[in-house]
Amino acid sequence: MMRVLMFGWEFPPHITGGLGTACRGITRGLSQLEVEVIFVLPKLYGGEEHEGGMASMVAADSVRINSNTIKDCMTAGLQTDDVRWVEVDSCLVPYQTEEEYYRTIASQHTTSCLRVDGGGVTYGFEGGYGADLYSEVYRYSMVAGQVAKDYDFDVIHCHDWLTYPAGIEAKRVSGKPLLVHVHATEYDRSATGSVNPRVYAIEKQGMDMADGIVCVSQWTKNILVEKYNQNPQKISVVHNGIDNVFEAKGTTPKVYPKLVTFLGRITHQKGPEYFVEAAAKVLKKDSDVHFVVAGSGDMLHSLIERVARMGLSSRFHFTGFLKGAVVQRLLKISDVYVMPSVSEPFGISALEAAGCHVPLVISRQSGVSEVVDNALKVDYWDTDAMANSIYALLNYSGLKKSILKGSSDELRLLTWKAACQKLKNLYSQLIIDEK
Repeated sequence: MMRVLMFGWEFPPHITGGLGTACRGITRGLSQLEVEVIFVLPKLYGGEEHEGGMASMVAADSVRINSNTIKDCMTAGLQTDDVRWVEVDSCLVPYQTEEEYYRTIASQHTTSCLRVDGGGVTYGFEGGYGADLYSEVYRYSMVAGQVAKDYDFDVIHCHDWLTYPAGIEAKRVSGKPLLVHVHATEYDRSATGSVNPRVYAIEKQGMDMADGIVCVSQWTKNILVEKYNQNPQKISVVHNGIDNVFEAKGTTPKVYPKLVTFLGRITHQKGPEYFVEAAAKVLKKDSDVHFVVAGSGDMLHSLIERVARMGLSSRFHFTGFLKGAVVQRLLKISDVYVMPSVSEPFGISALEAAGCHVPLVISRQSGVSEVVDNALKVDYWDTDAMANSIYALLNYSGLKKSILKGSSDELRLLTWKAACQKLKNLYSQLIIDEK
């Protein structure tokens, strides 16, 4: 049986967005194809084993690292000028015993992330996206070196930039091929072209060092070629999937006669301001519509103020971040789902909405638009077209019925198992090339 060492940063039921959802779908899909996954996370919060199907979950904060692994990592140059995740330079003195080595690290380390435990050390992880994120990324890479020594596997698979240094270290230790999975890039997240140079550097290093790159759309592949100077022959496109198509509407009582939903991070990348502008134009033609903005992000406060200044507060509902069954309940009472993203690598929430029998209005600047034909597609900046599409789906039952019938047929083909068959083929090719 093929074995994959997989590095991720989040996993259901504890997620902040589509990355964790995709990781769950991939592990489950691979298990259906008899591929064994060893899935490493910074920490486990509980419940990941149930969500991961047959995957073996490993918490990085429980991995004991020996002194040789730490020294090997330092020699390999994992520490960078702008990220110092453990102060060990003065610890590496000749003839020091292992016990003295651990004591010295513990006495010099200035944070609570390091725990000394007899025969080794373990690192603590917040596991989120906080102020210590860069340090955690590099501590995680040190743990990856130890995991690569402790487990037997055939190929390494890393999800997004947070885990690329870990994958590089696992490759260095094991000599096994490395596949990096690009779910989003810094160019998507900034959506303005003003990228974080530290994140960009990590992303590019991961792509350069990888034996293969998989990305979630042709949209993303184009960015990798143009902005990261990657060879297009090295990149494979594997679109995301969905496994759950939920029961037809009617089981959840509606709150409003017409409800239009936005679900995602409240950031410029996701285009919430265009959603508000389109909503204002819809309300000029149909005042009986309500709009939900579900999510959190750095634009939330300014967006609420914008809605208030436009006099739309009575028609807007801000829920904050939602996940799991609550998302499903919201989608089931929605009449239209709108994804107005400025730069969307894929947009897995659109598939989830279609799975709940909600017609879609989606940005052409998205990966999901490559695989979903039965949706109304607009440019994110064209709020007139967006408003007209929303109005049409709310008021023309024949159009809505046709869209829903077509999207239901499409979803039957967009499964995680189908996506994972492509991943398995990529693994096999990487293994053959290595030999």
